[in-house]
Amino acid sequence: MFEIGDLIIYGNNGVCKVIGVSSPQVSGLSEGQLYYELQPYFQKDGRIMTPVENQKVPMRKIITESEARQLIKDMPQIDLLMVENDKTREVQYKECIRSADCREWIRIIKTLHARKVERQRQGKRMTATDERYLKQAQDCLYSELSIPLGIPKDKMESYIEYCVSGTAAATA
Repeated sequence: MFEIGDLIIYGNNGVCKVIGVSSPQVSGLSEGQLYYELQPYFQKDGRIMTPVENQKVPMRKIITESEARQLIKDMPQIDLLMVENDKTREVQYKECIRSADCREWIRIIKTLHARKVERQRQGKRMTATDERYLKQAQDCLYSELSIPLGIPKDKMESYIEYCVSGTAAATA
């Protein structure tokens, strides 16, 4: 169970702060059941009520600073998604986003960057679906990494590129 003040990942909503745990008397919510009251971290006016025992939406604490640094260090070794055909591509993207797993978000980002380069080489643009999932995966990943590393979300991509290029140069 999470404590008040904990920062967690709550499904596709990203980073949220636990601001309450109670059994509210609100119509539409199960009576006697404990609920978390969550505040999306990057959206100060939003509120989410979710059962403590929610089995449908992944919830976990955000990663620590050392886990974030290790994840960035491991990025070059994280495999791309193996997409069999265009019909299953979006299904795989959705599964990766919904997993609330940083490594899956990285797989989407790496796959879509490689796909973008290949399409540009062919004189084509990135598809709207690919752009949407790339932005979603980047937002999820950069939001989570920015907190333990103390780096603004909008600076995270360049920070990762700097770290990965330094890692690649050091191992070459």
